[in-house]
This record gives sequence, C-alpha cells and structure tokens, in this order.
Amino acid sequence: MTSDSAAASRPRTRRPRGLLIFLRDVLVIIVIAAVVSFLVKTFVVRSFYIPSASMERTLMVKDRILVDELTPRWTSYERGDVVVFKDPGGWLDGVPQTPAQPPLVEAVDWVLNVIGISATDSQDHLVKRVIGLPGDHVVCCNALGQITINDAPIDELEYLNLPDGDTAASNEAFDVTVPDGSLWLLGDNRDRSRDSRAHQELPSGGFVPLDNVVGRAFLTTWPLDRLGTIDGHHDSFNGVPDAE
Repeated sequence: MTSDSAAASRPRTRRPRGLLIFLRDVLVIIVIAAVVSFLVKTFVVRSFYIPSASMERTLMVKDRILVDELTPRWTSYERGDVVVFKDPGGWLDGVPQTPAQPPLVEAVDWVLNVIGISATDSQDHLVKRVIGLPGDHVVCCNALGQITINDAPIDELEYLNLPDGDTAASNEAFDVTVPDGSLWLLGDNRDRSRDSRAHQELPSGGFVPLDNVVGRAFLTTWPLDRLGTIDGHHDSFNGVPDAE
C-alpha cells in the first residue's frame, strides 16, 4: 500500500476551526448590528413611551412613539410639532420615578436602551406640543378663549382634550415672549398638563431650551391598534405671522 492510499484510508478528525469561524462571524454581525442601532438611536430615530396623560387624546399613557432626531437639525421646528425633550430643571420634581429593579433586569434594560430597543430613560423626558417659537408673543386668551400668537388667534379645538362645554384653550392666563433659543410648550390635555404655564416661576420662565429637545415625535408604534403618524396640526397655525 502506498503512502498516499494509506493516508486516504485513515479516518479524518473533525477540526473545531469551522465552528470557531462561524462563532466569530456571528459575533461580528451582532457587534455591527449593535453599533448601527446605537448610531441610529443617537442621531436618527429614538423610541420613547408615554408615562402621563398630559397629551391625551393625541398620545395615551403607555403609548410607544418614535422620535425623529435628524430632520429638525436641518429644518428646525414648527408650531404644532409634538416634541420630546429632556427636563430643563424643575419640571419633573415630585413625579414618581420608576421602582428599582433587580440588578440583572437593570443591566439588560441598560443594554437594550443603548441600542435603542428599550426606552428606560422616558421618565427623564417629557412630551408636549410646540406653541411658541423664538421671538413669538404668546398670549392667553382672547374673548373666544383662543391663544394668540403675534396677535393672531389659533384654533386648537381639533386636537385639544377639553371637558365638555369648555372651549377655552387654557384656564390659566399668560402673556409671554419666547426668548431666542427656546420654545413655549403646552400639552394637549390642557387641564391635566404641567407644561410651560406651570413653570413660569423657574429661572427659565417656563421656556424650554432648544438644546434640551430630543426631536419631533412622528409615529405611534404601540399598541398596534394605535399604530399611526402623529399629527402636528400645522394648519391651525397657518395664519400666524412671523415674529418681529
């Protein structure tokens, strides 16, 4: 028997090299997916859930929404946009925080939050509607109970959640001029929203710095029966002139 035929007749031992290459490739794919998800969350789209009733009926408690972080950096914000923002200080004082969870659950939530699947930091953020842009003179209310912006009334009845028979856009009067680099934000559920009106005594005057705004909410993703786009109702502000 020749050496070649003898070598061919010996049983081949299975080497683990193929399995290691497969595991390496899987790990690389997972890492790349995590990095891409992190970049998407950080610069493009981010998920949040709604912890309060301040935006009903536009957004309901426990709704999960997607927020566009990228577009507003190029186009800025418009009156009517629904935005998510980080507490500028004093807005969330006294609001119950999420109960502590077991360390393992906290760790898993942290990882999922980093890659944008979870939204554990929703309790540190708020969601309201943009009413006043920088320079706007916003007043409540005229004889019809409407808010005026730069002396032009806006009709908000299409999206406000008001008690039966109540047509006033706010039961709390205010007269403000929005400073540069800030927004005046109100909730759609006006009688149950602690928004800019409720924080005028703070050093910020109730205005929210643009630097604190994460982005524009554009889609409700959960529950499935509420899947759909989030309406900015920009038509309600068509008659508002630019600030002087």
